[in-house]
Amino acid sequence: MKPLIAPLVALSLLAGEACAEPANEIRISSAGSQPSARGPEEYFTGSVRVDGLFKGDLPARVGGGTVTFEPGARTAWHTHPLGQTLIVTAGVGYVQQEGGPRQEIRPGDVVWIPPHTRHWHGATATNGMTHIAIAEAENGTTVTWMDKVSDAQYGGETP
Repeated sequence: MKPLIAPLVALSLLAGEACAEPANEIRISSAGSQPSARGPEEYFTGSVRVDGLFKGDLPARVGGGTVTFEPGARTAWHTHPLGQTLIVTAGVGYVQQEGGPRQEIRPGDVVWIPPHTRHWHGATATNGMTHIAIAEAENGTTVTWMDKVSDAQYGGETP
C-alpha cells in the first residue's frame, strides 16, 4: 500500500495496530493534519473519501475515521473481530447485516455492528452519507474484507 494511503486506510478503515509507545501527555491532532484519501476500489464501490481521525496508543487498540460516500457508493461486505460503531454525521445511507433487511441511517444515528457480523454500509442512490467509524484491533486486525455488494443486494432486492 502506498505510504500516504496506508496510514489513512489503517485509521479510517480500522485495519491497523495501535501506536507502539504509550502517550504520557494529552495529544491534540489538528483538523486537516492528515490528508484525505480515496477509498480503495478493492474495498468500495463508487466514490468514497477516507479521513483518518485517531488511533489509540497501546495498550489502547481503538481507532477511528470519517468516511464520506457519494450517492450510490458503499463498502464491500466485511466483518470486525471486536465489532464496529458508526456515527452518522451527514446525509442518508444504508447499513445491512447479511440475511437481514437493508436499513436506512441518518444524521445522529449510532449503529453498533456486533463482532464477526458480515455487513456493509454506504450512501443511498440519491444522497451522499458521512459517518465516523470506530473499531478496536484484535491481534493487529480490525477488519476482514470480503466480496463486493452486488447491485441487487444494494438495491434491497436480496438480503
